[in-house]
Amino acid sequence: MVVGGGEVANRKARKLLQARAEVVVISPEVRPELESVAVEVHRRPYEEGDLEGAFLAFTATDSRAANAAVAREARERGIPVNVADMPSEGDFAVPSTLRRGRLQVAVSTGGASPVLAQRIRRELEDLFGPGWAGIVEEFERARRAGQAPGDELERKVSRCLSRF
Repeated sequence: MVVGGGEVANRKARKLLQARAEVVVISPEVRPELESVAVEVHRRPYEEGDLEGAFLAFTATDSRAANAAVAREARERGIPVNVADMPSEGDFAVPSTLRRGRLQVAVSTGGASPVLAQRIRRELEDLFGPGWAGIVEEFERARRAGQAPGDELERKVSRCLSRF
């Protein structure tokens, strides 16, 4: 369940979709790209009882009162909730994640500053360029074959890591 229809809600919904979740959105206004990915869209404000049957809840509205109400209902129902504007009211924070094939690098400030986590992730994009996907694949092939990584692969990694 995603309560909110703006950019933050859109980012949360996209992360959920990457995890193959069925996303339900509740918001009076919904961005077209968010509407296109949701299984269900309810164009109205959040109402008590909307979390019935939800497995996970994200609240990302412009209303402090609405976000608090979603968090309250989620706690009452035992549903983990992420509260975009007040992370301390939620149960978890969502890291900003960089993906290069099977390589995943997650950055989190524990909800203190999602903007800072995103900025750090963007900096890491330069350090962990697209070539890292291939390096991870080479390591996987070596591991499956029961071999240690070869000298050339170790040199590739060393060259890439020397930028740190």
